[in-house]
Amino acid sequence: MAETETTGTPHTSRTALLAVLAVVLAAGLAALSWLDARHRIATTQEELARRLREIESDAREARLVSRQAQEALRESQGRLASLEARLAESQSQQLALEALYQDLSRNRDEWQLAEIEQVLAIASQQLQLARNVRAALLALQLAESRLSRADRPQFAPIRRALARDIERLKAAPVVDFAAVTARIDNLIAAVDSLPLAFEERTERQPPAKEPAGADRGFVARLGEEVWKELSQLVVVRRMGHSEAPLLPPSQAYFVRENLRLRLLNARASLLARDEAGYREDLRASLAWVQRYFDGRSKQAADAVAQLKSLTGVSLTFEMPTISESLDAVRGYKSRRERNSG
Repeated sequence: MAETETTGTPHTSRTALLAVLAVVLAAGLAALSWLDARHRIATTQEELARRLREIESDAREARLVSRQAQEALRESQGRLASLEARLAESQSQQLALEALYQDLSRNRDEWQLAEIEQVLAIASQQLQLARNVRAALLALQLAESRLSRADRPQFAPIRRALARDIERLKAAPVVDFAAVTARIDNLIAAVDSLPLAFEERTERQPPAKEPAGADRGFVARLGEEVWKELSQLVVVRRMGHSEAPLLPPSQAYFVRENLRLRLLNARASLLARDEAGYREDLRASLAWVQRYFDGRSKQAADAVAQLKSLTGVSLTFEMPTISESLDAVRGYKSRRERNSG
């Protein structure tokens, strides 16, 4: 009986030891699992915090762009209001001239001179307000044709003054603002199609044809196939100091939107005849295209050429006047009035 009790003791001890080891192992595994889960949670929290910071930065940049657009809109509205005031003044002057025209006597010479003076006044307004050389030139040519049909010797000084003013207007530089505006609109429409710099556009080269009758082993063919696959996976490119960084999709969107906003500002400056703002916006647009877009692509190269060409358009130049013709008509009328008095 004593021998039986002695024999059972080591077995019970081993069982207890195994149970303790199992408990320790389970506790260790649970601790490792808890540590791993805690590490993953911490990593996830850090990633969420980083993305929230990026979203906040993008939102601040979007608010800044929006404020700039609102300021540009307010400035354009102010310039438009100024142009409308000038137009209203021009219309009031035209109404005054029409009233004067109706109050003139039926004398043929006076009537014709009043008509010529009204045409010249409208041409002068076109030059001063709209800088429209073509409309002013047409008005002067109309006045000259009216006087030539009258064929009166006393109108010869006026016709000579008209001829000199016509030559000055023909020699003046003419800017086709409608065509320039259309070119800027085409650039705005093409912003989304411009490829960004560092966009991968790898072109797979066609496999080289093996020479006929070549006896190549299995190992050589296998090595060549492996080398082709590896060469397509890795692309080595030389980078200069002026290369733009690789942009994430969100910043690429803002690059295109900022370029579009610059072009819209340039168009507004063109309509307002603000050459300084027009040139500054075009220079900024050119710098953005050259920095952030792929200059090797045809679209970007065409955009750069268009921007350089548009930058060379001059909006401000010394506008010729038709004061000689107006002075000739008014001087003739004043002399006629003195002689009749």
